Amino acid sequence: MKPEYDLLIVGAGPAGLTASIYAARYNLDVLVLGAQQGGLITDAHKVCNYPGFPEIDGSSLGEKIKDHAVEYGAEVKMEMVDGKEKSDGVFAVKTNFGEEYKAKTVVLATGTERRKLGLEEEDEFLGSGVSYCATCDGRFFKDKVVGVVGGSDAAATAALYLSDLGEKVYIIYRRDELRCVEAWKNQVAGTDNIEVIYENEVASLRGGDNLEAVELTQSYKKSKELKVNGLFIEIGSVPNTDISENLELDVDKKGYIKVGDDQITSMDGVWAAGDITNNSNYFQQVITANAEGAVAAESIYKYLKK
Repeated sequence: MKPEYDLLIVGAGPAGLTASIYAARYNLDVLVLGAQQGGLITDAHKVCNYPGFPEIDGSSLGEKIKDHAVEYGAEVKMEMVDGKEKSDGVFAVKTNFGEEYKAKTVVLATGTERRKLGLEEEDEFLGSGVSYCATCDGRFFKDKVVGVVGGSDAAATAALYLSDLGEKVYIIYRRDELRCVEAWKNQVAGTDNIEVIYENEVASLRGGDNLEAVELTQSYKKSKELKVNGLFIEIGSVPNTDISENLELDVDKKGYIKVGDDQITSMDGVWAAGDITNNSNYFQQVITANAEGAVAAESIYKYLKK
């Protein structure tokens, strides 16, 4: 089985694309496979902490990083990896398009996936009122009333984005104070059509063909109904571990892939970078994903030179 590429990168987010930029600069033949160009960062309404861009929408940032990779010679394909195996020191993967690719080394940069509320009706109303991406689906709720579940930066920025489109935005948070950075907290407080409902959780979803209301509960009060046309769930994410489980890589108790300082995993020839790893103090930012991708590519170059 002859490898087609020096490096195969699974995941087309900032970590994977940055690794491909560095690998291409090292004159390695590199292929990036991913389901979403730019990864989850493309869902961000605004990114305000990426050096050189005081403010940029996530979609534009993801596209710029992808274009940079392609310009430097990386091959990027929007395909999902269905399976992976290693034989005689060569990795082979199959994709949802029925294609098979072979490589000498692999970087896993599969990131995380959205955390769900775990309600029975959640999947039923997905696409009919329930969403995990405000920038993707917010335009469908112009002049409507929507809710945002969560209290993080993602929840705050989603609410601010939706406030420009909708009539009313409720932030529903189980704690007594938002945990987003002060800048977003101040903007939320200063936006007339945003209301924060503290110490409440969504207990159920109600409606017919489309979402019409949510039931809110408090530990010390009766439940109440809140009428909304849409509900955006921003309660964090969990590591996308399907591939790491297939390869039986070492993971920590949270499910994140354990890596060394050079981003190497417990399997020879496999590196990991970005939000999927236990590195960078779990500080899941674009810039830390970039850094891990760059370190992984440099490590792979040295590995292949040997």
